[in-house]
Amino acid sequence: MNAKRKRRSHGRARAAARLARTAATVRSGGAPGARLRSARSMLIIVDMQERIAGAVADAPRVLHQCEVLLRAAAVLAVPVAMTEHCPEQLGSTVASLRAHAAPGAIHAKAHFAAVDEPALAQYIAACNRPQIVIAGVESHVCVLQTAIALSERGYTPYVVADATGSRLEESRALALERLRGVGVQVVNAEMVLFEWLEHAQRRELRELLALIK
Repeated sequence: MNAKRKRRSHGRARAAARLARTAATVRSGGAPGARLRSARSMLIIVDMQERIAGAVADAPRVLHQCEVLLRAAAVLAVPVAMTEHCPEQLGSTVASLRAHAAPGAIHAKAHFAAVDEPALAQYIAACNRPQIVIAGVESHVCVLQTAIALSERGYTPYVVADATGSRLEESRALALERLRGVGVQVVNAEMVLFEWLEHAQRRELRELLALIK
């Protein structure tokens, strides 16, 4: 009899634990998956600096799409980090983007893979967002290596194709091809915005639609 009661007690405990895990999953916005969720995302703008950004192919488009992502992140409370590669040589982040950075969000770096910088790695870990949306320059160097390094660390990176660039378009194309080959999600800015929104009843819809018209 005691053994039966113990089994029933253990069964109830296991059921309660399963229920608690399910509730926690619902509270966190659902089970992990390929779709982006604003509550699970953060945005990293890589090296959009004065002496680099203007040299990439189709620079105005890349700059515009980075700003669209930053504005959407602000509306939907998605945390943001920006990187500056050797800023003493390559200058600061473009002013129109820098204006969207919260205090402490801009990180100087020397590593091509931004997450190899301990301070930035700690900043990302503190945000506790497993989905990392990446934009910036250059696609085939710092964007590529940052995305791969994040994947190696257990994050799910999403590289925004129309918000990243290289000096040569073929370098950008090769970078996106390689990223897909190693399992990194390649998206565009509109995909990010609509996945962050999730449905058409959100009050932020009109504000975000204005960004992409």
